Amino acid sequence: VQLVESGGGSVPPGGSLTLSCAASGFSIDFRAIGWFRQVPGKEREGVSYITDPTGTTYYGDFVKGRFTISRDIAKNMVYLQMNSLEPEDTAVYYCAAGRLITSSLRQHSRYDYWGQGTQVTVSS
Repeated sequence: VQLVESGGGSVPPGGSLTLSCAASGFSIDFRAIGWFRQVPGKEREGVSYITDPTGTTYYGDFVKGRFTISRDIAKNMVYLQMNSLEPEDTAVYYCAAGRLITSSLRQHSRYDYWGQGTQVTVSS
């Protein structure tokens, strides 16, 4: 089982990025997928989640309509489209997979598999 993130980078405030999470070794329609982020010295923070098999989506309160999570089951990929980025969004972003019920999606310790992370920097 492997998760590989890509798409991070450096953008100015107000910019956009699309993160990708390529899954292998399992089918994403049988796992909940979450995007988390972390900055040094702080706890890992949940950004967005998509459930299996329905594909229902959830977002952290701070997202405020700026991000969209989606998945392509045929490609076994999950995406995080991020718009109106703010300096506070600077972090390493991780995707994670696990068999979770909806009430556990925000608990990063419940996820079984993690990618290596991709850096997002928002700065002028």
